Amino acid sequence: MQFPIQRLLNRATWLKVHLYLALIGGFFFALMGLTGSISVYREDLDQLLNPQLVIEQPSGKRQSLDKIMAAVQAAHPERYGSWTLEMPRSPHGMITAWYDKPRETFFELYAPLMVSVNPYTAEVVASRFWGQTATTWLLGLHTQLNLDSFGWNAVGVLGLLLMVSVATGVYLWWPGIRGIWDAIAAPVPGRLAAYTPSLAIKVRHNAGMIRLAFDLHRLIGLLSASVLLLLAFTGFNLSYPSILETLTGSSGMEHGETGRDIVSTATPNNHPVKLESAEFVARGPFPRAELRRVTTPAGDSGIYRINLRQGSEINQRHPYTTVWVDRWSGQVKEVRDPSGFSPGQTFATWIWPMHTGEAFGATGRFIWFLSGIGLFILYVSGLLHWLHRHGKVKDRKVKFIDKDAAAAALRPLVYRLQDAVHRAGPMLFRLSGLLRQKAKLYAPQVRKGCAMLLQRLRSLIINLINRQKRIGKNNWE
Repeated sequence: MQFPIQRLLNRATWLKVHLYLALIGGFFFALMGLTGSISVYREDLDQLLNPQLVIEQPSGKRQSLDKIMAAVQAAHPERYGSWTLEMPRSPHGMITAWYDKPRETFFELYAPLMVSVNPYTAEVVASRFWGQTATTWLLGLHTQLNLDSFGWNAVGVLGLLLMVSVATGVYLWWPGIRGIWDAIAAPVPGRLAAYTPSLAIKVRHNAGMIRLAFDLHRLIGLLSASVLLLLAFTGFNLSYPSILETLTGSSGMEHGETGRDIVSTATPNNHPVKLESAEFVARGPFPRAELRRVTTPAGDSGIYRINLRQGSEINQRHPYTTVWVDRWSGQVKEVRDPSGFSPGQTFATWIWPMHTGEAFGATGRFIWFLSGIGLFILYVSGLLHWLHRHGKVKDRKVKFIDKDAAAAALRPLVYRLQDAVHRAGPMLFRLSGLLRQKAKLYAPQVRKGCAMLLQRLRSLIINLINRQKRIGKNNWE
């Protein structure tokens, strides 16, 4: 007789969990994967679709920020309030001026106005709304299914379900140490049948369409599992940042937010500080930092917010180094320096760059791109296998190699790819050894961070229990 915990850990139970998650949320997983892969190269694709946004031959010096802002205001004189100037990340890019709440899209969750300005001529090249271009529409589909708040929360739940789906898939795949060793071991002449290599990472390209789809499902799932778990975890935290803030004590670290409401206390006068002067003042504490964004004041109590990026920051586009400069007095009101962040705050700064792949450079972004495509392939291959089991799809022979000379030339390539997959096993083991060494090196910091998270989680649970007891006591009285 099996106890409840034994039934919970039963392989058949997890197989059903994996299957039902795929049937219910698999389409959305695949949609998130495809749109996420495209969004990795959103800026490049936007420039490809809109060649006018690319400066072919940059020449001369950039215009001053004041002249850039004057050109934006001249193109949109009816839009009052705060603007944010985002600096280009290459000499061929445009400065983008963001206006958060235009009246045309005021009631949408996120649909700012994007004004592209040539930094060398101060010419306004394009004015577009977020969600009305191909790339921003796809990114909106990825982040919120283009359903505003409901979609935003739904995507967060999908991230949580994806973590469960990937984890159960790895559990169902796990053949044991002996199985992995047999799968990666080189074939030995005369080996007994009992020692034939495991099928855990083998792709049988000549066993039919369904078997090929199932083998690809297992192999791609194995290769992309760690990345998909990371993407699902960071995506969930981007949708529900308050959970991470509560656990790590890192309030105000939500992506795109400063967590601070700072206003000017100086008396308004006829000589407000210009943009260039505010940037010059902000560079005082960080003379070697790179300017990323400048947010202009709104109203008499508004204040300049200057976002800089220090060389030690992992965030490329949205760094956390911030200086607030008073509009009327020109004094620095407050400074946010990531070098003084707590471990919880530092961990929060990694969420966005880990989700986009920019934390790992161009190679990381490409791996993220392939992982998103792999998620789509996982859904298609898994669905094909399920439909075959229920008699909806018939198996058929897959012919990779025809008799003609052109197809026969692909035979060595197919064998080399199969051998490369087998050789990848030892490489993965060596990589795991390197990761263990790194883990030992950073073990004290990891233990300290985990202890802090557990302490905060325990205090949160205790507070909830005490609150429930007080409510129950009050109801009894």
